[in-house]
Amino acid sequence: MSGAAKLTSGSIRGHLVSQTLPMIVGVSAIMSIGLVDSFFIGQLGSEQLAAIAFVFPVTMALGSLGVGVMVGVNSIVARALGEGDHEKAARRANVGFVAAITFGLIVSALLYVGVDPLFRLLQAPDNLLPIISDYMNPFVLGIPLQLSIMGLNGILRGQGEARKTSYISLTYAGGNWILDPILITGAFGFGGFGIAGAAYASLIGWAMGIGMGLILVRRTALPLSLKLLRKGKLREPITAMLRVAAPAAFSNSINPVGLSILTALIASEGAASVAGFGAAGRVQSFALVPLLALSGSIGAIVGQNWGANQPKRSREALLYSGIFCITYGMLTAALLAFGGWWFADFFSDDPAVIEQFANYLSIAAWGYAGFGLLIVANGALNAIDRASFALGQSAARVFLIMLPAAWLLQPLMGSNGIYASELIANLVGGLIAAAIAWTLLQRSPKQQ
Repeated sequence: MSGAAKLTSGSIRGHLVSQTLPMIVGVSAIMSIGLVDSFFIGQLGSEQLAAIAFVFPVTMALGSLGVGVMVGVNSIVARALGEGDHEKAARRANVGFVAAITFGLIVSALLYVGVDPLFRLLQAPDNLLPIISDYMNPFVLGIPLQLSIMGLNGILRGQGEARKTSYISLTYAGGNWILDPILITGAFGFGGFGIAGAAYASLIGWAMGIGMGLILVRRTALPLSLKLLRKGKLREPITAMLRVAAPAAFSNSINPVGLSILTALIASEGAASVAGFGAAGRVQSFALVPLLALSGSIGAIVGQNWGANQPKRSREALLYSGIFCITYGMLTAALLAFGGWWFADFFSDDPAVIEQFANYLSIAAWGYAGFGLLIVANGALNAIDRASFALGQSAARVFLIMLPAAWLLQPLMGSNGIYASELIANLVGGLIAAAIAWTLLQRSPKQQ
């Protein structure tokens, strides 16, 4: 039954499969939006493709803030269900959803007035700033919609309803697939809005996703009801959520921040390097879908079992997940490293862009296994209310390993040195994160 702690019994491997497969579908749908955007934006010209390369890390950072909100709601709902306290779980779900909308409104207002200064800080050239603004000005208005979806997904994931979250993702991704060619390049006699059309497609898609999410949440044992907000004090659920959501949001945002700095460094290597790096990043994001899905699904499994005082089952989930990360990461790296030139042809016919695209994948792809270990470990730590450790791991990977390595290697290897820095950070960061998560899960919930 939805709302029950159904992940506290039965096969852990079975739960990992049943929770992860729908999320793979959902995350694939989300990631495909970036690929479809890049495909149609690439038809507008190389300047537009370079502009979206600067935009990509920022939109990733915004998405990561949303993921933090979702992880926070997921964690507090899952643990309350594991404790057997249904009323507490329902109250936390409702407070989490309202908090997601409120946070989205604040971020939207701040970013709307700061678009140009932000991208000047990221070293975007003057000729690209108007193109970037054409996309970002409408995009930031939809941030409350994006975070509303994340709040709904957190409620569903905390209950182990991964299949329902995939329906939401497919709904708003489907809207983008249909609208992108119409709104970007034009169709049926309509000329299109250019790069701004991609932003409009996102806004409409998010609105569709919210509609689907509200319908699905109403069919669970934790429906949305304003009456629950008036019962008791709001401090406990808000504090519990922020204790996980704030570090998780920053943790998920750190990678895009690092990516933005890498993009600024790569800008000194020329527009072709930026365009190739940005387009390859879209392919990489899609390749990482199973690992991202697993990092999301492990939260509900670990959280419910931790709340039910069954740490052995939580450790079992982490072990099986780590084995999958290593196996999948190495197989995918081999495919992309040797097939980079073929994939590049889908995005550009510029030989310089194609070369940088292929070079990036041939180097960075070998770190996918390590990145998988990192995000899965962080998912487990967030679930047991140890989000500060996840934040520390993510920060160390970017600021203590990746960026120093990039500054040291770029003078020696050019853009390839920057790509190598990402590889080094993923390998080292993944091993450290896995060791820390395993150590903390060796304790019982009462020892935390």
